[in-house]
Amino acid sequence: MYEKLVKYAAQQLELDIDEITPESTFESLGIDSLDIVEMIMDLETELGVELEMEDQQIATFGELAAFIESKLN
Repeated sequence: MYEKLVKYAAQQLELDIDEITPESTFESLGIDSLDIVEMIMDLETELGVELEMEDQQIATFGELAAFIESKLN
């Protein structure tokens, strides 16, 4: 899942794939809340799962990947 997130971010948000690590925060990469919402909506459609993030404190790519994987299992 992590690799899928990195590829998405690099392609859709025009980020350098080498700058993205599991510890990278969205803020440090210039990803705003609208970008995150769009990414989640695209992933929900692609994966066929609803990702309720309202009560989640997710700040890094690694945390988001772990959260999504927990919803898929």
